Amino acid sequence: MLFLVSWQLHEGFNHDVIRHFAAMTPEEDEALMGDNLKLVGRWHDMVNGSGVAIFETDDIKAITSYAMGWNQFMDLTISPVVDDTTGREIGKALPADEEG
Repeated sequence: MLFLVSWQLHEGFNHDVIRHFAAMTPEEDEALMGDNLKLVGRWHDMVNGSGVAIFETDDIKAITSYAMGWNQFMDLTISPVVDDTTGREIGKALPADEEG
């Protein structure tokens, strides 16, 4: 499954967290993710202290544990997401007479 993770650093933590992240090696970052969590991509809004990432996992504990390692510094939101192909499959399965 794919998950969209978005974050907003807590006020006053921006530079400290950015320095901490910048000092991490890719290997240290991967070690925090563990074996069951794959980073697809991550993008940072450095000025506003926010960002988004896409992770792939079938292990909810893996993504939750990773988020718990950062949530003392930031608010995180984790949402399951799908690609276009899966989204179209889901859309085609909706009842035809359902309107909202």
